[in-house]
Amino acid sequence: MAGSKAGKILLPKQTPVSELISEKPSELDISNLETTPMDEFDVMGQDIYTVDLKEWRLEISGGIKNSLELTYEEILQLPPIEKNVLLICPGFFAYVGLWKGVSLSKFLTNAILPADATHVKISGPEGIRRKTEEFTLKEVTADKIFLAYQVNGQPLPERHGFPIRLVAEDHFGGQWVKYVDKIAVIVTDAVNQSYGSALS
Repeated sequence: MAGSKAGKILLPKQTPVSELISEKPSELDISNLETTPMDEFDVMGQDIYTVDLKEWRLEISGGIKNSLELTYEEILQLPPIEKNVLLICPGFFAYVGLWKGVSLSKFLTNAILPADATHVKISGPEGIRRKTEEFTLKEVTADKIFLAYQVNGQPLPERHGFPIRLVAEDHFGGQWVKYVDKIAVIVTDAVNQSYGSALS
């Protein structure tokens, strides 16, 4: 297989996604691959969670000047981003979804991002199965990390994270947070205090 311009392995057009379950998504260029049909999508982790859209809000807080709360309808009105992204759950399944949603950069611009912000923390709903993941601001501003409300031209199914889920390009599926309802910006000092200077 030839190397792509990004330094990744450019997969041939007919590569079965089932052969990718032991590969690292960060090393693969899927430009030639077709979108996987929805009926071939599999799922891991929490797959049952129902929200009342009249009550549901996406909260954006942390080290920012303006905290925000957005309704589902307000999110749908933002400029969209749509990308084919490979999801791999190692040893179990892989598929390419056409994910449509919004860039996290749009939220952070409205929230007035501080100069010393370094990471963004994404969380699912509260409870014993609550999931939280952190990503660098560099990934966020490059739109490798974004929030999806649609997949393959359809509203995001409940089992895949409705109303919105995190799409984390180049990361394994375990870091793709479903049912996202909170975003928190982390500034340098907070990262250093919590995780040590290795992350600075």
